[in-house]
Amino acid sequence: ERRKMTVVEKNGYHDSVYVSAAQIFQGIHTEKRRDRMVVWYGDDSVPPMVTLQDEHSQRAAYELAFSALKYQDLLEEILLDSCVYPCPSIPDELTSLLVVMLYDLQDRKFEPRQVFDEEEPVAEVQKIEHYLHSFRTKLAAAVARCRIKNDALSIEHILPETIQKQQLRASALPLCVWVNTLRISLQDAFRDLKEEGFTRVESVADLDHYTYCVDQHCHDVLFFPSSLKEKLLNSDLFADCKLLLQ
Repeated sequence: ERRKMTVVEKNGYHDSVYVSAAQIFQGIHTEKRRDRMVVWYGDDSVPPMVTLQDEHSQRAAYELAFSALKYQDLLEEILLDSCVYPCPSIPDELTSLLVVMLYDLQDRKFEPRQVFDEEEPVAEVQKIEHYLHSFRTKLAAAVARCRIKNDALSIEHILPETIQKQQLRASALPLCVWVNTLRISLQDAFRDLKEEGFTRVESVADLDHYTYCVDQHCHDVLFFPSSLKEKLLNSDLFADCKLLLQ
């Protein structure tokens, strides 16, 4: 039976992932001068980190936090332009949660979250989700205005050119995956990958579609095309921690 995963395409995450991402973002967000500050993130006290159940959830939380950081200025502009912020019922201590959940909501094209695994709901996440959902039309309009103002097809094109180039280079790099030989042998991993539809090729230069290659020096390190990240993260091999993304 296929194991249910925390990350399923762009359907959203468990409440605990949002909480963890907000805690990470609270510690890394760009601090602005007080005379220029229009969005307030509460004090610097950070509550104890949420202990996430699996590596995929941990990775999702960090990716969500750093994505929010990358688009912090834009997300703040969207909140202000849509008049969603400030909100008397949402304290400054929840602003980080508001920002990371807004990033995820717009990344899902403002579609409702669909997470099927059962998990104890977090009241603050439920509150922010309901609040953002109730203003989704205004938020979507604010995103559209930002794109029009910047003559951009998507929010990715609003980023500074240097960051866009960095993203382009990063997206071209192959995914590096480690075979956890404490849980599976190399031969069994190769067999399972073949059953999943992957073909082994000789080198990184040969990577294309559902292919992978073995590192010449470390035989428990595999390389995959970067486009296969979601497929890999949602595979049983990753769910069982037999393959680990480096």
